[in-house]
Amino acid sequence: MLSRWMSGSSRNLDREYNCTVRLLDDSEYTCTIQRDAKGQYLFDLLCHHLNLLEKDYFGIRFVDPDKQRHWLEFTKSVVKQMRAQPPFTMCFRVKFYPTDPAALKEEITRYLVFLQIKRDLYHGRLLCKTSDAALLAAYILQAEIGDYDPGKHPEGYSSKFQFFPKHSEKLERKIAEIHKSELSGQTPATSELNFLRKAQTLETYGVDPHPCKDVSGNAAFLAFTPFGFVVLQGNKRVHFIKWNEVTKMKFEGKTFYLYVSQKEEKKIVLTYFAPTPEACKHLWKCGIENQAFYKLEKSSQVRTVSSSNLFFKGSRFRYSGRVAKEVMESSAKIKREPPEIHRAGLVPSRSCPSITHGPRLSSVPRTRRRAVHISIMEGLESLRDSAHSTPVRSASHGDAFAAPGRGGRADSSERVAVIADENYSPADSVLPTPVAEHSLELMLLSRQANGAPCSIEEEKESEAGTPAAEAEEAGELRALCPGAGGLGAAQAEQVNKFVLSVLRLLLVTVGLLFVLLLLLIVLTESDLDTAFFRDIRQTPEFEQFHYQYFCPLRRWFACKVRAVVSLLIDT
Repeated sequence: MLSRWMSGSSRNLDREYNCTVRLLDDSEYTCTIQRDAKGQYLFDLLCHHLNLLEKDYFGIRFVDPDKQRHWLEFTKSVVKQMRAQPPFTMCFRVKFYPTDPAALKEEITRYLVFLQIKRDLYHGRLLCKTSDAALLAAYILQAEIGDYDPGKHPEGYSSKFQFFPKHSEKLERKIAEIHKSELSGQTPATSELNFLRKAQTLETYGVDPHPCKDVSGNAAFLAFTPFGFVVLQGNKRVHFIKWNEVTKMKFEGKTFYLYVSQKEEKKIVLTYFAPTPEACKHLWKCGIENQAFYKLEKSSQVRTVSSSNLFFKGSRFRYSGRVAKEVMESSAKIKREPPEIHRAGLVPSRSCPSITHGPRLSSVPRTRRRAVHISIMEGLESLRDSAHSTPVRSASHGDAFAAPGRGGRADSSERVAVIADENYSPADSVLPTPVAEHSLELMLLSRQANGAPCSIEEEKESEAGTPAAEAEEAGELRALCPGAGGLGAAQAEQVNKFVLSVLRLLLVTVGLLFVLLLLLIVLTESDLDTAFFRDIRQTPEFEQFHYQYFCPLRRWFACKVRAVVSLLIDT
């Protein structure tokens, strides 16, 4: 029996699993790993395949069956982290954006970061003025098709490429104009470097948005950048906190807390609510890793962090890896011939087939705009389920930056917005992309007052005005908005937390007393000869306990141990 168990265990250990990792150029890398292979092993395989040495900026992302995103932990087994059935599918992405991408040592690293930021631009995570967007798109065009050639590039050639979720004709003409007149002669490496330098100056450079709600129930997006913690709400950045001002991060259930210490000993606590406890834990772990990477001087300063207080159930997490300063010092020591770079052609992202080369709404007749809205909404559904940096949990999360509601329910044909030509913001669209002034009427705004975007099903519910949908919406608002009738629920939640903390305190106290009692019994029954224990052993109470309870229990326990040992020997 023992031999069969050992042979079965060896078969499980030798089992191989297929892994497919989608790279930044949308190509795929397939390999097999053993059951006990760590995440570091898979990551090293990828970096060797890419000929990448400055690998600390990158990571492997995957999405579990509940549509929750995760970063693969390199110190743990890959198989144990994946909740899905094999074969496993993951994505290779930039995890820590370089503070100065132009300072990267190798061109291959800059090229991979360029591909990531190009994806950010395409999926609406990199917000900028229309003029800046045109320049960024022109850099992409120059890097991937070269100089303008009248014989190869006819009128309107820039409209054949998809740089953003939507294009306007004015923006396309601006892109082509810059490409023709300002970028001639630039090599792909030069154009990519200029692209990175320009992207670095934007406020949302390096933003990977985590959808949340504040204490008033308003939609917000939390993000960690190379420079600090960012909160985006409505059409503006409501908080920017440098890493050296963040003193603590923790979470309890769906609630995320950020403790900030600013000048003049001013201390504040920011509180936000994630959609699920799993999303909140992912947000917390991302914050811990980003703060350690960008703030610390040495990896030896990294400490294990607890997610909560002593008497609240929580998680413990420790960032594993080098910090930004160590990575830069290591990069400076790289001495090898620059590796050959196989640049991919300019093709749209495979993760968004329904948006790819979609129609420009400015050229669509007014009577057909509703059908186009639904088509774009299907594109949003595909974005939500893709495995890059887009929020993927549910419709209430939004893609890119969701639009907050603009009041109560209204007729869908009247609820449109126009984006200004000079800039665009998260408040203006669920697909925040640069468009010409008055050239685009956007899709339906949110049906919820707290800013959740509409899916196709939610749009139908909104038009029908079903009581169930209204009751659900009112319930969410009461739970998250103390000012809107949810004060009693908030107070009840605080009381429940206090009661749970008191119960945990009592349990911990009773447990400590029980452990101390066991320790005292063991020491008293031992051969330790001290005056204190001699006095205890001579008391009548101890002699009664020793002969009536301790000795019979010891004989029973010894008999059971002998029986188990003999059973193992016989088998």
